[in-house]
Amino acid sequence: MATINYMTEEGLDQLKIEIQTLKTKGRAEMAQMIKEAREKGDLSENAEYDAAKEAQGLLELKISQLEEILANARVMDTAKIDTSKVSVLTTVRVFHMGLKKEIEYTLVTEKEADLKQNKISVSSPIGKGLLGRKVGEEVEIQVPAGKLGMKILDIRI
Repeated sequence: MATINYMTEEGLDQLKIEIQTLKTKGRAEMAQMIKEAREKGDLSENAEYDAAKEAQGLLELKISQLEEILANARVMDTAKIDTSKVSVLTTVRVFHMGLKKEIEYTLVTEKEADLKQNKISVSSPIGKGLLGRKVGEEVEIQVPAGKLGMKILDIRI
């Protein structure tokens, strides 16, 4: 049984673009690599040809895996998200007690997490620690580096 993959509209669009890029540009590059390797002579002793064929197989596997994710993707409706507590797709503003500053995180699925954009996975230690919490709550979260103290200041979409 396939796993349902919950995604944002943005995440779904990025997935479609990645698949299309791999199918067009990726496959064209693989074909060119195989062609160049083939031109170098005897295929039975051509390591470059073997490597190119293996890379082609890995590319096709990745395309297949991404297509399976796409086939089982469900877009989450932001209109139905309850902002009275922290949940997937909410942006939560917290006061980080250790750093003595405010930080905003958007909780997303694992596949869409990007720390550079402050998008953290709901399955990360911080994501798990914040899920279900309400404005005003103080939470202590166990992370690999120790414990983090945070106070939830705001929750929004």
